[in-house]
Amino acid sequence: MKNLSQKAHAYALKNAIAYNGKAQQGSVISSLFHEGLKKEDVKNYIKEISKIVNEVNKLSAEEQEKEFKKLEKVVSEREEREGLSELPNAKKGKVIMRFRPAPSGPLHVGHIISNMISSLYVKKYGGKFYVIMDDTDPETTIKEAYSEIKKNCDWIFGNVYKYVNSSDRMKIYYKYIENLIKKKTAYVCTCSAEKFRKFSELKEDCPCRNNDLKENLYRWKKMLDKGKSGYKEGEAVIRFKTSEGMKHPNPAMRDFPLARINLSKHPKQGTKYKVWPLMNLVVSVDDIEFKMTHIIRGKDHRDNAERQKMIFKAFNKKFPWTFFMGRIKFTDLILSKRKLNEAIKSGKFSGAEDEKLPTIASLRKRNYKQEAFEKFAVQRGLTEVDKVIDSKDFFKILDNFNKN
Repeated sequence: MKNLSQKAHAYALKNAIAYNGKAQQGSVISSLFHEGLKKEDVKNYIKEISKIVNEVNKLSAEEQEKEFKKLEKVVSEREEREGLSELPNAKKGKVIMRFRPAPSGPLHVGHIISNMISSLYVKKYGGKFYVIMDDTDPETTIKEAYSEIKKNCDWIFGNVYKYVNSSDRMKIYYKYIENLIKKKTAYVCTCSAEKFRKFSELKEDCPCRNNDLKENLYRWKKMLDKGKSGYKEGEAVIRFKTSEGMKHPNPAMRDFPLARINLSKHPKQGTKYKVWPLMNLVVSVDDIEFKMTHIIRGKDHRDNAERQKMIFKAFNKKFPWTFFMGRIKFTDLILSKRKLNEAIKSGKFSGAEDEKLPTIASLRKRNYKQEAFEKFAVQRGLTEVDKVIDSKDFFKILDNFNKN
């Protein structure tokens, strides 16, 4: 694009003036998209843009105002977008999006950053915003997390259409598994994990891949069988039969697993179920059943999205519009639910509401307003660019929004 450096400088100055002297790289890039910058070209200019943003942020407020006056015409040629950018193919009242937290620990600021924008888009267009508890891993699911998630989501989003527990939908997942087997796009594999890994490394088919329909249905019933004749934990998994098979260039796509046997007691379902579906199957089925229209997810889910597209294709369903958001990487915050649980249990913190923690419960107790997070999400917008930040700088931005 023409005059990228000049336009990036102008937008960085404008953004800095609007937000207490600190320009956000993501907002600058979002503005440049409207000027003709292509997403695929961001990687070619990211260093230059980053350098410009850093230079602008070093200037005093007076210097920023002075510099912006020289470049004001550069950004006044078009009316800058207010609020969120438009979603492709969005119809009024019919946008359906979701947030899928696992009830395995306290929700934290990372969950807000990743999912607030989906909630806002549903508010913008009208539609349905689901919160779906990813609780099909009985080993990590914690009973008390369900009510905490609901309480925190009611506060931070304020527009949850419905709360759904994945573990209450097991029969639906079983039906989809059986249909995939009948479509010959899934099979029951009895190879050990180590043995299958070797087949994958050698790009050779697992022998189970060639089983006929009758054998796969027999093995599926054996997986479900709780008696002595049924498979035991670790003896069998359901695998998706990818079109390129074990020769797929991406190892993550080579006949990936859909369900496995886990005999751990579930906090809600007890020992009612023996076979538990894995994330890619559960997400695909829910997105089909709830008719998701748009999905905003982190870039770390690109492989999962490709797997889920394959499952959609097997059922001749159109895959929802998907955007992969850049991550905000904190240099000094604990955002692992497992580590947060351990720290609370050890007595290092008094609980999820401890003011030293970055949990939603703590942020609420510290009198942060829900609107402050909305403003942060709007300012950041849809961006594929990662941002590294420490908690001091992040909360400085958030405090300014909260004050206003």
